[in-house]
Amino acid sequence: MYKLILKPLFFQFDPETAHKLVTQLLNIAVLIPGIKFLLRSMYCVQDKRLEREVFGIKFPNPVGLAAGFDKEANLYNSFSNLGFGFIEVGTITPKGQPGNPKPRMFRLPADQGLINRMGFNNEGMEVAISRLKKRNTNIVIGGNIGKNKVTPNEEAVSDYEKCFEALFPYVDYFVVNVSSPNTPNLRELQDREPLTRLLLHLQSLNAKKDSPKPILLKIAPDLNHDQLDDIVSIVEDSKIAGLIATNTTISREGLVTNSGKEKETGGLSGKPVRNKSTEVIRYIHDKSRGSFPIIGVGGIHSAKDAIEKLEAGASLVQVYTGFIYEGPALVKRINKGILKTL
Repeated sequence: MYKLILKPLFFQFDPETAHKLVTQLLNIAVLIPGIKFLLRSMYCVQDKRLEREVFGIKFPNPVGLAAGFDKEANLYNSFSNLGFGFIEVGTITPKGQPGNPKPRMFRLPADQGLINRMGFNNEGMEVAISRLKKRNTNIVIGGNIGKNKVTPNEEAVSDYEKCFEALFPYVDYFVVNVSSPNTPNLRELQDREPLTRLLLHLQSLNAKKDSPKPILLKIAPDLNHDQLDDIVSIVEDSKIAGLIATNTTISREGLVTNSGKEKETGGLSGKPVRNKSTEVIRYIHDKSRGSFPIIGVGGIHSAKDAIEKLEAGASLVQVYTGFIYEGPALVKRINKGILKTL
């Protein structure tokens, strides 16, 4: 139904309008008696063999919704009925910001990809918290945090600290996002010295809590082996819980799209980043000898793609662009595909 009817309809709209339309419709639909039950019966796979315990958290299944889909923390309650094992909200910044000028998201159907330069558009941490207080689901929630665009890199630690402290009571784990290509100079924070300083500071705050929460780092797929070696060392030295690999890529290598959209600036996601993401996962897993968990994301459009990430060394996986192209049944297909391998 999704691919035959809904997707062609939604793809008539620009991507950002379509996203708002779909998510608003779902938020309204779940208010109708019986709809939540119907969605769960259609999309949820419940099987003890799918359960995973990773960085001290029990996940009902290993398939999550990646950050960027629920930027404002206003979808997770309704999307918890679609079979996900966990949902990551954000990226959330201390203050609300509009993001980059529109248009800022572009579909590449021939490549089954998406280019975005959203720029951490969100309403800020206080609005996100007001919505997280209305949590009516027991699904695992991750909080993806970043810095405001106007905050210089030398003051970035303060922004991450504000988000960490404010969101701490409302999320189950944190993700430090320094790898988006759409906030000027943000990726410079992936360099060894500033990244080490940031993670050690957050870990010092975490250690003061009665029950510390896992902190993960989300990295770009465009890092070379020397940079990835540094990342592995930083994770091991700072003792954060693990990595999310990977964010979007700035590369346009191998695209077949020739409409002009492929020349838009921003991060590319979807099938074009699949192999690069898997290579990063495999390299990090091998280099670290599996000493910390990895959440694999990038180009997952099928159960086979997800299993490829898991076999490369990921403990969990996340979907975003594949979810847009394949529809909500993708989560069910992945979970059923994983069960067939057990």
